[in-house]
Amino acid sequence: MHRLKISFLFVILVLMAGLSFGQSKPQVTFIEIGSVSCIPCKQMQPVMKAIEKNYGEQVKVVFYDVWTPEQKPYASKYGIKLIPTQVFLDEKGKEFFRHEGFYPEKEIDKLLLSKGVKPISKKG
Repeated sequence: MHRLKISFLFVILVLMAGLSFGQSKPQVTFIEIGSVSCIPCKQMQPVMKAIEKNYGEQVKVVFYDVWTPEQKPYASKYGIKLIPTQVFLDEKGKEFFRHEGFYPEKEIDKLLLSKGVKPISKKG
């Protein structure tokens, strides 16, 4: 019976470790709302890729193409007036910043740094 309790506890610990290990919650979610057909939105594509590369799991980057029927509801959800629009959410999913139009990578870097998020890799 003692071995069964120890085995049971071991399994629980392994499961708990597995749930938290490697599944870190992002500090910031960067939502890009635009379209693959809009020129300024296209200019944001390399910026989003750079943010993903430079910040890793600290920043989750999400893109919604609101000119598609499937993703059009996100324009209403976030109250979008023009594209591209960038919406930044904290770890709890609360919006803390929004920008309309092209948003340069250096400005996003400043915003993330102000939230305590630092790059994990050097830009190259």
